[in-house]
Amino acid sequence: MSTYPSSQERQSDAALSVADAGFICTPFELVINPMERLLLINIENDPDSLYIGFEPQVFDDEINGSGILVIAWRTDGRVDVYHQPQLQPDPARYDIAGKGLAHMIEHPLEGAYLEVDDRGAQTWFAFEDIDGRPVEVTVSEAHPARRKPFGLLAPMGDAAESPSAMPLVLLHDFYFVRRSHTRISVRIGGRHHRPDTLPMPLDFRRMYFARYSADPLIVTMNPAFNGKLNPLKVSDNGYANTGDTRYELIQAGGKTGIKSISRCHKHHKVSLNFTPAFPDVLSLADSTESGGDFEIHGHPSTGKVGGVYTVGKRDGVTRISMTPSRGWIPNESKWSLRFLYTVGKVFKSWPKTYTWTATLTSDKSGQLQMVSAWQRK
Repeated sequence: MSTYPSSQERQSDAALSVADAGFICTPFELVINPMERLLLINIENDPDSLYIGFEPQVFDDEINGSGILVIAWRTDGRVDVYHQPQLQPDPARYDIAGKGLAHMIEHPLEGAYLEVDDRGAQTWFAFEDIDGRPVEVTVSEAHPARRKPFGLLAPMGDAAESPSAMPLVLLHDFYFVRRSHTRISVRIGGRHHRPDTLPMPLDFRRMYFARYSADPLIVTMNPAFNGKLNPLKVSDNGYANTGDTRYELIQAGGKTGIKSISRCHKHHKVSLNFTPAFPDVLSLADSTESGGDFEIHGHPSTGKVGGVYTVGKRDGVTRISMTPSRGWIPNESKWSLRFLYTVGKVFKSWPKTYTWTATLTSDKSGQLQMVSAWQRK
């Protein structure tokens, strides 16, 4: 897990036993995947033989590099990723996109751009696809009225068949492309494809089903893991920190529990909160079982995800499960969006299909080993 101590710290921590005081072990992880902007345009109602949509994404960070890539959503549910040479996209990140990654292709994407301003979204990109066909996409929105953006949790995880993590795509400054005052074109192999439209008006305007975020926060929760869990030092003020992840702890009945886990990126914060506090697996007694509720929070505009957890230990083996059984709970007063989320049940229901399980065992020195994975109903 990337939020655990460095290899040097791991070596020194390896000798710590369960009996050591002032340390905790956490089986949870929140991973931030930096991104600057994204846009998704669908042509499912007028599909190509290979593609049903395109998603340009802009990056500018030390992990991915600076540049643009395009996710091409395929008719078979998988994705092709076309990226500029200066980007270093991790192929493992795209196994949670639909049915997974089909091809990752380096392409110059010369002149490609994606911008968002008061008028709306503007993008242009062109490339030769894996079949040698020219692809060119243009969106030029210049609406005189100001946008009325909002926040939401994108239902990206609904398409994943065998996810290695739970994707939490928190989209701030999110809006749809307005149909009036917009020039939009999707051309593949010389043929123009009609972009999908939103079946209902939003803010009393007709919209394309092309949507964008000028401020996304991409979080993956509890990536599948098989390895050692290393203890973290508890500070005097009741926190444990590793990297930019903070664990807020409480004491009850002489035992430590994890109240919340939080991680920040730029001006955003995402947190995983437990009620009651999740028991420290280092001090968990044998033949015990407990459970409770958890919630995942980002910015209030993006709502929250709620569910239940269980943890138990028997014959020295600890088993944990988490299911977001309450799904996504939006925080939106706009009637049209509340109606959209009600009619489009996928928005709120997709997290309910995910379950995370973990099994923890310890060796003779007390070093914990964990194997974890996600499953979908």
